[in-house]
Amino acid sequence: MNEKKIIRCAIYTRKSTEEGLEQDYNSLDAQRDAAEAYIKSQKQEGWVCLPEKYDDGGYTGGNLDRPAAQRLLADVQEGKIDCIMVYKVDRLSRSLMDFARIIQILDKNNVSFVSVTQQFNTTTSMGRLTLNILLSFAQFEREIISERTRDKIAGARRKGKWTGGRPILGYDILREPGGSKLMVNPPESRQVRQIFEKYLETGSLMATLKWLDEEKQRNKQYKAKDGKTNGGLVFAKSSLQRLLTNVIYIGRISHKENVYQGEHQGIVDEGLFSQVQSLLKMNRRSGGPHRNKYDALLKGLVRCKHCGCAMTHHYVLNDNKRYRYYVCINAQKRGWSNCVSPSLPAVELEEFVIGQIRTLRKDDMFLSEVLEKAQAKLYSDVEQHQAALKTSENEMRKMLRSLGEISAQAAYDSRSADKLAELQEQIKQKEQAMTVLNEKIIVARRRMVDTDEMTGAIEAFDPIWQSLTPNEQTRLIRLLVQQVEYDGENKNIAVTFHPTGIKSLTHEEVCV
Repeated sequence: MNEKKIIRCAIYTRKSTEEGLEQDYNSLDAQRDAAEAYIKSQKQEGWVCLPEKYDDGGYTGGNLDRPAAQRLLADVQEGKIDCIMVYKVDRLSRSLMDFARIIQILDKNNVSFVSVTQQFNTTTSMGRLTLNILLSFAQFEREIISERTRDKIAGARRKGKWTGGRPILGYDILREPGGSKLMVNPPESRQVRQIFEKYLETGSLMATLKWLDEEKQRNKQYKAKDGKTNGGLVFAKSSLQRLLTNVIYIGRISHKENVYQGEHQGIVDEGLFSQVQSLLKMNRRSGGPHRNKYDALLKGLVRCKHCGCAMTHHYVLNDNKRYRYYVCINAQKRGWSNCVSPSLPAVELEEFVIGQIRTLRKDDMFLSEVLEKAQAKLYSDVEQHQAALKTSENEMRKMLRSLGEISAQAAYDSRSADKLAELQEQIKQKEQAMTVLNEKIIVARRRMVDTDEMTGAIEAFDPIWQSLTPNEQTRLIRLLVQQVEYDGENKNIAVTFHPTGIKSLTHEEVCV
């Protein structure tokens, strides 16, 4: 005959205040007696009472900072207990959040929980149902707390307050009773401004990363609450981009899609920040095609001269081998007979274009022609932008004179006050337009190239090319090549280069 399994029962008692605990028979004793009586009634089921007392007299049930409760949970995890007995559920905890955590510990260690006066027993199906109901309320409480926390953070951000998080380069966190604040760290703030200026100078994240590495500059180093030192690592492309786009550096605070004026002091000039954002945006736009699944190096660049339309990348499978082609869209849509040469092998065409780039350095006349066209185009752009900027400056002077005249009348003339508000908005818009023009002039001047620079870039093509991934190769080709035209009738291929593409290659030399 099988013996019944012994159920080791631990009794936990608690009282919120110390009042009456000095009596010979107090509330803790009463709770323990009731639990012991319950255990005796289950003697035939193998229940036995452990001699260890877990009594918390004078402790609130709102948290788990109680010595006996901590000892109880430690003994549970050490496998010394099979069942916890309490007089009422709230003796163990008044917090649903804490109660849910306790139940998780008990479940993990296969320990049951019994409330004497409430017929709450997780060894029965009804007890488990009651437990699930309580845990549902605990989940509801957690969600309410999360919503309140999110609302509080959003409200604080709207007021420009720092709501916590990982410390950032350029600032220290000043912890105060009313909340944390960002305080400028002078040496780090100079480092941040240097990084912004360097990116504007190089026009490239990778070139800036190279400079940061050479200068042995690292990201923010700080001590966590546990005393561990974190950060102080080399910059990565992602961390550099986060730094360059962080509105905190111009004295703002962001929350989701919104930006608010912050309580802290900015450390980067808004004009510099704006120029960096424009350059980042421009680089993203010119960053080449999306992921190229089948390594179509010339995707979107090849045109059929006979039909005057694009040639799209296509492939066929034969014996599990992929054969790639560039196919005339006209032939693809209307039939092969509508084009004299509807397709050509992709590998041969791509190798031909790469070979054309490699031979550029041997053709001094061609290089001079490319340089002349590039400089002429860029000088023309600069002159146009400068002329537009001069016109805007003259318009701004007139607006500012009018602003002074209207301001003098606005105090006693409501119509003048309306004009003043309208004029201030016009001045703001004009300033923004002038900032954009200045940025365009800076970008155009930066892209100018001399003969030595261009020759060096072309000579560097081979070592660069071999080290690139397929996607990076595609990007580099797009920087250099404007169009590839295939003349199927005469079997000729014409490659047209971007007038300013060589300058882009000089940037790629340090970027990729």
